[in-house]
Amino acid sequence: MYDQVMKDFGLKALILAVACAIASGQTTKIKEVPVKLSGATDGAELYREHCAVCHGIDAKGAGPAAAALKKAPTDLTTVSKRNGGKFPALAVQQKIKGGEIVEHGTVEMPIWGKLLIPSGKGKADADMRVYALMQYIEKIQAR
Repeated sequence: MYDQVMKDFGLKALILAVACAIASGQTTKIKEVPVKLSGATDGAELYREHCAVCHGIDAKGAGPAAAALKKAPTDLTTVSKRNGGKFPALAVQQKIKGGEIVEHGTVEMPIWGKLLIPSGKGKADADMRVYALMQYIEKIQAR
């Protein structure tokens, strides 16, 4: 099952590199690869493709690349709990787009490139992806 999940993410090479670095005692590094636009518009699918590598399949912050980050990824299942029981939809969308979360990249050069940052002709598509991700994150909130 784990192998199938890794195939879904296309992360086998990343996991191998991280595991080798850890095993050899080296500083863990994340290999940067270009974002590939799959055409997905479903929030769960977008999450699996672009977020789970850091936040984990269960969205609790323990994805396969999490160990290589300086700051642990956020547990996305507790966003509402950390905000007094209310899901901050607009704030979540802004955080997905980047800017204040260093790991997400800056607004000018986000980690996902043009996939999630609206601009020019792709603005409507990018807005739709961000909204779909926000809805998915809202759906997985711990009750």
